Amino acid sequence: MTSLPLPLLPDNASVGDDGQLLIAGCKLVELAEEYGTPLFVYDEEMLRERCREAVAAFGSGVDYATKAFLCKAMARLAHEEGMKLDVSTGGEYAVARAAGVPASALVLHGNNKSVAELRLAMEEGVSRVIVDSFDELDRLEQLVDEGLEAPKALVRITPGIEAHTHEYVQTGQDDSKFGFGVHTGAADEAIRRAQASTGVHFWGLHVHIGSQIFDEEFFDRAVTVVARLLDGTGARELSVGGGLGVAYIEGEAAPTLTEWAKATRAAAERAGVTARIVAEPGRSIVAAAGVTLYTVGTIKHIPGIRTYLSVDGGMSDNPRPVLYGSGYETFLPREVEADRPTVVTVVGKHCESGDVLVRDGHVPADIRVGDILCTPVTGAYGHSMGSNYNKVPRPAVVFVRDGEARIVVRRETYDDLMRLDV
Repeated sequence: MTSLPLPLLPDNASVGDDGQLLIAGCKLVELAEEYGTPLFVYDEEMLRERCREAVAAFGSGVDYATKAFLCKAMARLAHEEGMKLDVSTGGEYAVARAAGVPASALVLHGNNKSVAELRLAMEEGVSRVIVDSFDELDRLEQLVDEGLEAPKALVRITPGIEAHTHEYVQTGQDDSKFGFGVHTGAADEAIRRAQASTGVHFWGLHVHIGSQIFDEEFFDRAVTVVARLLDGTGARELSVGGGLGVAYIEGEAAPTLTEWAKATRAAAERAGVTARIVAEPGRSIVAAAGVTLYTVGTIKHIPGIRTYLSVDGGMSDNPRPVLYGSGYETFLPREVEADRPTVVTVVGKHCESGDVLVRDGHVPADIRVGDILCTPVTGAYGHSMGSNYNKVPRPAVVFVRDGEARIVVRRETYDDLMRLDV
């Protein structure tokens, strides 16, 4: 196996004279020594550049999907670079507001928004609400009857399209907990009700067909389906949601944000859509900007079967391999360009046989206990989907830029694990 495909690394990655990997001028091995492992490391300038690219591609209507990765530092960064923030729970809303993001720069999502979540968003003047059910319309009308101002709203449409991705992240098929189905007639009914409702100002439609989608054809098909519903509604916006795929392993390739925007606009033009096209990228903003560092604790060779390489993290900091069978690359940042002839199964420290991070990872032949192991493209859905399973503290998060590193999320302590106990 050859050395790691360097395009999978963050934009500001470089190889030092000693063969070590640096990101934004910071050596990863030294970051691991200073801040401990597991450790999430983000290329801050790359995050900013991806936000700027999204704004240039879609304009001021582009929202960062905070579910991909959210902390106060990330919320501030996305807002500073001109993005609105898509929040789908009261918790995400609270983090964004605590970071100084005004409610007018937030878009409230979610298939089961509570009355309390809706009330707070309406009281503070949220930018948009994505309406996901008839029950939600009932709640919004109730709140307006109480004296709150009706928000601008997009009606979420389920177009009946099964994108080629894992079934757990498909959201556009008929059998979905999200949105109003086209084939059942619910979409037409929802649009009529939203237009007549006192609870919302009907602003347009929203469609999201899933995550980790590489083929632009599926976005094209979704726009074509929704275009019919837009006719005569006076809709001002059509949100194509998010879901743009990113490359995780050697051989994968994905459209850029710019290419995605161009293709989506072209599809809208062909379908006769005159509403403004907006979007909510998340993974494509943050995934490739982040890497995770681990310390190798155990190497167990089973002759004729496999070699297990155990690290000090696992499914608690990256559940995607367990949930979706997601693939990742592995390498040693002490010698990033080294050949990787040895095949290992990288596993975590949790009491689960399924706690596998990389099924068939490739590493240098001289790997040893105590080495720092890196998995790239972990900037999305690692920190945000993490847990305390087996009471493992969550890792710290570091942003690096211009040779400097700063902690943006501190490492959890054992005291933190018991903070809520009574």
